[in-house]
Amino acid sequence: MMKKLLLTMFVAVIATSSNAQVKTPASSPSSKVEQAVGLTDVTVEYSRPGVKGRTIFGDLVPYGKLWRTGANANTKVTFSDDVTIDGKELKKGTYAIFTKPSQSSWEVIFYSDTNNWGTPREWNASKVALTTTVKVQAMPMKIETFTISFDDITNNSAVLGILWENAYVGVKFTTPTDKGVEASINKVMNGPSANDYYSSAVYYLQSGKDIQKAKGWINKAVEITKDKPRFWYLRQQSLILAKAGDKKGAIQAANASLAGAEKAGNADYVKMNKEFLAKTK
Repeated sequence: MMKKLLLTMFVAVIATSSNAQVKTPASSPSSKVEQAVGLTDVTVEYSRPGVKGRTIFGDLVPYGKLWRTGANANTKVTFSDDVTIDGKELKKGTYAIFTKPSQSSWEVIFYSDTNNWGTPREWNASKVALTTTVKVQAMPMKIETFTISFDDITNNSAVLGILWENAYVGVKFTTPTDKGVEASINKVMNGPSANDYYSSAVYYLQSGKDIQKAKGWINKAVEITKDKPRFWYLRQQSLILAKAGDKKGAIQAANASLAGAEKAGNADYVKMNKEFLAKTK
């Protein structure tokens, strides 16, 4: 019995040992940088190799050849809005950043396929979303760890900086801040939308809150959409008016909702309106 117990314990120890993993620091640790530029959110995810006594540009990273721009998986940048780079539009989304360094300038490429480890095995020109060329600026000190930064940030622009060894390249991009602000101003100045009134009224109805407020809001929602009546708005209007004691108005709204639902072929709303009218009348 003792031998069997010892054997079981020995097997358990061996199994545990074989599943254990030694943890060591990553040679090129991963990093994530997030920055708001005006109303646009920009995120960069990348790995950060070190110089470690090596010559980087022109040696480890050859001039004139495609470089992964970092280490390990693709360096990725995500824009929450369309941006403009070098006078060209780059649609919102996530892109891999590839580069072709030279002594005086770099070609920077935004590539729509981000699922590569390093550079793509087969380059697909149709996946190139945008290409730009930027000048190299010599750094007054050595940058040991590969770094991507957001520099010269304004309300509607920033520079995506790439730094390593003794080189800095900056890709300026502009964001549609003015357009977003104008849209926000217009929305606020024009007051709540029909859907704002509708959602508020329905919430008050379903939560048992001030029915007179709900009545005012649903009436405004229906008034705003009177040129293109929405039968689901009218359905809620009938319920709110009925609860507010306006039986005549409730019947009128239910009839209008019924007509709209029949025209749209919505059987559920047809049924609900007919049942409501039968009960109310």
